[in-house]
Amino acid sequence: MPNPTADIPTLLRQISFFSELSADGIDRVARYTRERTLEKGEVLFQRGDPVHGFFFVVSGQVKLAVSSAQGNEKVVEILSPMHSFGEAVMFLNRPYPVFAEGLVATRLLHIGQAVVSDLIDQDSSFARKLLAGMAIRLHSMIQDVEIYSLRSSTQRVIGYLLQQVEQDGATGARDIQLPTSKQVIASRLNLTPETLSRIFHDLVNAGLITVHGKHIALHDPVGLAQYQG
Repeated sequence: MPNPTADIPTLLRQISFFSELSADGIDRVARYTRERTLEKGEVLFQRGDPVHGFFFVVSGQVKLAVSSAQGNEKVVEILSPMHSFGEAVMFLNRPYPVFAEGLVATRLLHIGQAVVSDLIDQDSSFARKLLAGMAIRLHSMIQDVEIYSLRSSTQRVIGYLLQQVEQDGATGARDIQLPTSKQVIASRLNLTPETLSRIFHDLVNAGLITVHGKHIALHDPVGLAQYQG
């Protein structure tokens, strides 16, 4: 692992709403920042825990999820490096509505609420950037609701696969590596693992993909986007 403290100011500048702070401002935030590491399967916080700041994913992956008394789990979000979470709930003075767990070995930064509140009071441009970041997150959540409500199971899976290609910036036939387990992906897409497996099987039979564990070859992304099942 990298030196746990030497690069914190550099990492803080990767957070969009901190990017234009002065060197003194970054150093001030760094004093309220602590590093946290998670092993695979380790819980960062539980639903109902108090909130004292927000988190930034340096490396690894974190899932946000809720679980029922019967043990059923719904993955709300999967967070990859250079993404932050917890900003909005930090200002509600309410406990976490979800739990967070490392999907792989993960390195995070925790930025304390006090310094963020002070920056909002002192710097209007910082406040606007913070609001913009939370608005983007809200827009993403609205898109999720649209996907779950208006798209079929097959359309959800195809959309997810094509999104992985878009993130890689590639066109044409492409091999991708699923970022996490199929069980977690199924929960994120509001599907059962059995339904996800059936859809993969249908897409394989249609000659659109080949599946080997987490490795998936997309033979025809254009045809995949047009596939109706």
